Amino acid sequence: MQERQWITARRSELHSLAEELTKQLQEVQVERDELAIAERVLNRLAEQVQADAGAVAPVSAKVAGRAVLLIPHRGDAGALSGDYRKILAIVREADGPVQVRAVGERLGLDASVRGKLEPLRAKMTKLADRGWLHKRGDGRFTARP
Repeated sequence: MQERQWITARRSELHSLAEELTKQLQEVQVERDELAIAERVLNRLAEQVQADAGAVAPVSAKVAGRAVLLIPHRGDAGALSGDYRKILAIVREADGPVQVRAVGERLGLDASVRGKLEPLRAKMTKLADRGWLHKRGDGRFTARP
């Protein structure tokens, strides 16, 4: 008689364990499916970013009803706004390649705070993208001849 009770108790334990494992397996499968979807989305985004990187459109705005480039392609420096002309003048006056920090110091920015230099770095990169400056591999900038 005791053997039957033991078998019944053990069968009940195994049944409970099987239910718990089934529940865990379902949770794992759901998470695995979600990860597969996330991976597909990331791959699509990466492809889109890569395609967009090859076709960077100039930033434009409307002035007096006309579309104009905020930072025109290289040409007459008078076409640049004041901030960009100052940046260009500082880089041209330098003896060699300049770091963003050095330009920021010349403009009176607090160069000890990295966040203060990021907008300047973006402006200098835009100037480089339009042919006004050359951005070197080490992150420094030089004036185009």
